[in-house]
Amino acid sequence: MVLTLTDLTAPQGFQRLVLAQDPQAGLRALICLHSTALGPAAGGCRMWAYPDDEAAIHDVTRLARGMTYKNAMADLGLGGGKAVIIGDARTDKTPAMMRAFGAAVDALGGTYWTAEDVGISPADMAHAAEATRFAVGLSGASGDPSPWTAEGVFRCLRVGARHVFGSDDLTGRRVLVQGLGHVGMSLAEKLAAAGARLILTDINQPALEAAATRLGAQTCAPDQVFDQQIDILAPCALGGVLTDDSAQALTARLICGAANNQLAHDGVADALAARGITYLPDYVVNAGGIISVASEIHGHPDAWRLDRLTAIAGRVDQMLARARDTGRLPAQVADEMVAAMLSPRRAA
Repeated sequence: MVLTLTDLTAPQGFQRLVLAQDPQAGLRALICLHSTALGPAAGGCRMWAYPDDEAAIHDVTRLARGMTYKNAMADLGLGGGKAVIIGDARTDKTPAMMRAFGAAVDALGGTYWTAEDVGISPADMAHAAEATRFAVGLSGASGDPSPWTAEGVFRCLRVGARHVFGSDDLTGRRVLVQGLGHVGMSLAEKLAAAGARLILTDINQPALEAAATRLGAQTCAPDQVFDQQIDILAPCALGGVLTDDSAQALTARLICGAANNQLAHDGVADALAARGITYLPDYVVNAGGIISVASEIHGHPDAWRLDRLTAIAGRVDQMLARARDTGRLPAQVADEMVAAMLSPRRAA
């Protein structure tokens, strides 16, 4: 192992951006610490074939900032951080690479805790844990965080439905789930059980068809999402799907999904609101996974995780009520709630 860590210039307001490399293990990764005001930074590790380092830095910094907000809103006693491994998870990933990544995390001395994200499994994280105690989401411990993420999104979606439609009964509601990874599939199952009329889409056609048959759902092509007549959109793939153009085309009245960084830019929230569409900030509703991971970091039982999920749904209710009463966007109210939590006095 020939591991090197190089500090890069972190964006303003960020604490640290590190390039970790081990040519022998095939590792080239970025670890970003946005804030440790409320505790050590925590956030998953994503593996993706970024076209260049600039794209990887853009992604890891946005994700790390989102983790600060997510962890603060969920009241987890953790700061925000994220890691990305540059490469194709299907062809490039090896146990040696993951052990090298674990060593990089360990070299940060507990300022960053890592777990699974896109392209990384509990088995991969177990290899990383061979080189650090700061790797969590392990089988036999908190395990795969995906079901917890899906449960949190489902609970928040029902709260949103009550505010938007006057009832949290999803029977007959047309809900489009975009992306059928671990979280999206679990969410689709919950929605089907609740009586929703599902439309599913994913780039994996065989998986899409199998899920549609099993759940009695319709399907659409990934590029036809915004052509569908729907009540609720649940983005559960990668970020940036809500753009100026899609905001004008969308027929849904509620957006609640698991994907991180769903807005292409902050102004899209205004465009959605202008059309009467309620957007539930992703960092609020998709906190179930990090809640599960936090239980492992802090040594808390399942009951603690369930309490935190209930609290997240309660915060969504509070956020929407405050937005309604003040005429502001839910995203603005959520950001203000987080800012109060991150204030020096509150953090202390």
